[in-house]
Amino acid sequence: MKFEKDFLWGGSIAAHQLEGAYNEGGKGLNTMDLFTSGSYGSPRQVTATIEPDRHYPSHTAIDFYHRYKEDIALFADMGFKALRLSIDWARIFPNGDDAEPNQAGLDFYHRVIDELKKHEIEPIVTLFHFELPMGIVERYDSWLSRETIDLYLKFVKTVVTEYQGKVSRWVTFNEMNHIDPQTDVSDVFTYILAGLEYSQMTNKKQTLATLGYNMTLASVKAVKIIREIDSQNQVGCVFGLAPYYPKTCKPQDALLAFQDTIRDFYQIDAMMLGEFPKYKLFEYKKAGIQLEITEEDRLAFKEGTLDFIGLNYYMSAVSSVESDEKEQEAMFGGEVNPYLEKSDWGWTIDPEGLRYLLNFVYRKYQKPLIICENGLGAVDEISANGEIQDDYRIDYLQKHLTQLKKAVVEDGVECFGYLMWGPIDLVSASTGEMKKRYGFIYVDKHDDGSGDLTRIPKKSYSWYQEMIASGGENL
Repeated sequence: MKFEKDFLWGGSIAAHQLEGAYNEGGKGLNTMDLFTSGSYGSPRQVTATIEPDRHYPSHTAIDFYHRYKEDIALFADMGFKALRLSIDWARIFPNGDDAEPNQAGLDFYHRVIDELKKHEIEPIVTLFHFELPMGIVERYDSWLSRETIDLYLKFVKTVVTEYQGKVSRWVTFNEMNHIDPQTDVSDVFTYILAGLEYSQMTNKKQTLATLGYNMTLASVKAVKIIREIDSQNQVGCVFGLAPYYPKTCKPQDALLAFQDTIRDFYQIDAMMLGEFPKYKLFEYKKAGIQLEITEEDRLAFKEGTLDFIGLNYYMSAVSSVESDEKEQEAMFGGEVNPYLEKSDWGWTIDPEGLRYLLNFVYRKYQKPLIICENGLGAVDEISANGEIQDDYRIDYLQKHLTQLKKAVVEDGVECFGYLMWGPIDLVSASTGEMKKRYGFIYVDKHDDGSGDLTRIPKKSYSWYQEMIASGGENL
């Protein structure tokens, strides 16, 4: 069996990871513009100002800002039906709180969207994908302030009104769920999401809870605005989720695996069920966390439920009540599954986990789903004849898409699209590297800044092209 004819095959990108031109077209600084490069095991660093002797990957990235026509033509040649892209808040409101939007920024995204439409590629627009104007961090303490919610809603209203009739699917936030007070998190994740470093927070649990609540509230309020602008708009939010498996059949391990899996779902519950979850408020009360929830907030949760849920899936993990092997910790907690292969960056490869997750989420909410990110970061080498033989990427995608197909055609999961992460090589958000390559398209750019930015299709490019043409029949 094939996927439906209107299934959205494509890819996902983010402005700060590929646009470059960080100081062109009236753009202001965002948090990612002050985030240095790093590597596996050596975290990215935050600087207060741009330091001449440091490398900031977002400043040039892969120069999509000037090369978007070339890149979109390659996506079209593969047969893309959709591309998820983000709009950099600091391109539209350079300081975050400007009285009027930056016309040059609005014009740039008009050109990109028009180019996509010319090639019959549907733009799916993410309104916040880690591009937070530095002015908001400095003057409003990031998402700790309700003033930031109002500024975000102004940005949303401006952008959605500007592209009315051109864009009909919107994403409010990308992966806000990685800052939960139940767990310790790294400086990298809190900085990416909020421009704040975890190690510098004085009351960590309260701070994380407030950040999470305010971003969730901003999302549901944005949903109402987006629908009011155009009743045909569909609105979703994207979450990075991972299933956890019990290490043993001990009931304690099974309970912990359930708790670890469900930990990141409270914001989805809030956006899908019409209220901020009572179980989360109970948890906060036990931890001494106080939230200000107004009657206006409660109404916003009722009015701002999502039309669809976006899932970013890369790996699974293992839960054990007796775990003390810190060196074996998975990326978001838990242990690394010894039965699974790992990527070059230590991420477990678990295709069945995608089917598991799709069924788990769909049966919980019974709303349409779309895979917004899934892919393999690897070190790609150019052979002597100039080709990139990335059979390992083809194998990874084929196995994951086979499980997606089973979820859809055998399990009845309502999934309307698959957007592979990083269809063209771009800067890694977590490490700031270029050598961690995901794309079907190789970009001649390296971590030392060298390279002429030439685009070279890899072997996986033709494979994805053929797979889309067959509607997944050949999996």
